[in-house]
Parts: sequence; structure tokens; C-alpha cells
Amino acid sequence: MSARLLLAAVFLLSACQAGSRKVEEDDFEDVTTNQKWVMSPKAHDTDVTQLLNQLLSEYDKKLRPDIGMKPTVIDVDIYVNSIGPVSSINMEYQIDIFFAQTWTDSRLRFNSTMKRSLTLNSNMVGLIWIPDTIFRNSKTAEAHWITTPNQLLRIWNDGKILYTLRLTINAECQLQLHNFPMDKHSCPLVFSSYGYPREEMMYRWRKNSVEAADQKSWRLYQFDFMGLRNTSEIVETSAGDYVVMTIYFDLSRRMGYFTIQTYIPCILTVVLSWVSFWIKKDATPARTALGITTVLTMTTLSTIARNSLPRVSYVTAMDLFVTVCFLFVFAALMEYATLNYYSSCKKLHCTKKKKSVRGGDLTQEESLFH
Repeated sequence: MSARLLLAAVFLLSACQAGSRKVEEDDFEDVTTNQKWVMSPKAHDTDVTQLLNQLLSEYDKKLRPDIGMKPTVIDVDIYVNSIGPVSSINMEYQIDIFFAQTWTDSRLRFNSTMKRSLTLNSNMVGLIWIPDTIFRNSKTAEAHWITTPNQLLRIWNDGKILYTLRLTINAECQLQLHNFPMDKHSCPLVFSSYGYPREEMMYRWRKNSVEAADQKSWRLYQFDFMGLRNTSEIVETSAGDYVVMTIYFDLSRRMGYFTIQTYIPCILTVVLSWVSFWIKKDATPARTALGITTVLTMTTLSTIARNSLPRVSYVTAMDLFVTVCFLFVFAALMEYATLNYYSSCKKLHCTKKKKSVRGGDLTQEESLFH
């Protein structure tokens, strides 16, 4: 009986092993069958490579799309990553943006059942025609290259091309400081084509083409961001008419810093100069020292207030305020000088009058004596 049981157990174990091998073979055969119908990654890469080589075989990147037929239309989108800081002394501001340009190049159309669009990196950028866009009011500009060039190129099967890149730009902003520090500004970011006039290339804004990120990471230390607006215009030059696109960033200055550093100290210095009115007029050293100290303090405060401004030739609101405070302090010192002068003159006049009175009395006594 035990031999029969042992033989049955061996038979069942061998049957299970054979079944498992059969399942594994079936799975392997299914995978092999699927691989016959689904293109492998290597074959897919080869197909895309052949497609790109075919597109670029007779492509001339020196020529713009539709040359000699119609102008190339560039649709523009801008995503503002951050703004700031804004320098009042250098008349400039810094901005970090994602700049996207979209146009159609019929030479890059392709027919493919696998891909409707191709997403490529910066290595493809130098092989096709790219718009010669420049930022007209930029002082310095830098493209981001870490860890790889921050560029994206996407080509659709109908020839539409999307080209995006990330830029950090130090742009010029002519600040009008007549109302400083209660001033408001519209700092522009201006761009256009460098060489193609309106007859050859045109820019246009897409709907909702300018967006801004969360302002918590922006470095607008002295300003509040009030909003943005975009415009387009035609600029006439000797080289032709160019389409110029402009984004205006509306900024309003915060007064907190200048209230603490300038306004409050000036007001307190003026009030301190009035303390001399309660000091006796005979205390000449005390009143003179207080008046001169407040005048020198106002001079120092006016110099410090000017350090945060460029050397503009017109008078700002802060200059007017500091000047008025200086006049109050100087008037307090002049008030004591005038008071002291008239007091001295009055004493001298009284002394001369007494001497003359005494001299007249002596003359009468001498006449009576004789």
C-alpha cells in the first residue's frame, strides 16, 4: 500500500512540473507572437531617425518658410516665471520667462501612422530655420543651460513647429521719479525680428498668451505687481517697417521702507528743533547746539535719501518733503539768532539810555554846584 501511495505522489509531482513548463512555454510563445506584431523600440527609433533624415535631406535652414509667397506668421506665448529685483538707480529690472514661438513650415510636413508629433531637444534646433527674435530693450540676456539647454522643439505632422526656451533678461525701464516714493511705473519688455520686416515676418499674440506664475517667489521688494498688458505696433525705420510686440508690467512702489528710513526721522528732527522754544533765551550754548545739531541731522538725512535714487535733474516728492523739513529746522535756528540779536540790541539801547540819563543828572548837579 505504501509503495502504491509513493508511486501516486511521484506521478502527481511529475504531472504538475510538466504543466508548469507548458504554461511557461505558452507565455513565451505569446510574447514572441506579440513581438511579431508590435514594433520594437529599436525599430521605432530607426523609423523616426529615417523620418528626420528624410525631412532634412533637402531642407535649407537659411531660408524662411514660404519665402517669396507670403509672410511667416509667428504666434507668441510668454509665461512669466518671476520679476525682480527692480533697480531705480540703474533704471532696469530682471525678468525670468518661458518664451514660446509657434509657426508653420510646410517643408517639415510628414506622414506617419505612429506619431502625430515629434518632441525633440536642442540638438535639432540648429538644423532648422528659427525666428531671429530679439529683445529690443534688453541690457543683458541669458539662456538657461543647466542641466541641459532649456529648449524644446516640437514638430507636428502638418508642419506646425513649437519652439520654447527659458530666458533671464535684464531689461531697461525708464522710471519717472517725479512722485517718488509714491510713484507708479509700467516697465516694458519689447521684442521683434532683427532682420525680417513686416512684409516677410509678422508676430501676433495668441489668446491668453501672457500668463504669470505665483507671485510669492517674486523679488519685488519695494513694489507691488498691479497687472500686465500686451500690445503690438508697427515701427517705421530706414530698413523697413517692423512688427514690435510689447508687454507692460504695471508696478506700484511701497512706501514702508522710506517711511521708516526717511519720513519718520525727518518729522522727529523737526519736532526736536522746536524744543529750543522752551529753553530760556539766556541759555545760548544749549539753544545753539540744539539748532546746529538738527540742521546737520537734516543734511545727513537728505543725503541718505538721495542715495537710493539716480542723479536725476528734476525734483522728486521726497526732495520737496526733505527740503521743507530742512527749512523748518533752519528757521528754528534763525529764530533764536534773531531773538538773541534783538535782545542784545535792546540791552545795549537800555544801557546807553541809562548812561545818558546819569550824564544829564551829573550835569544838573554840577550847574547847581557852581
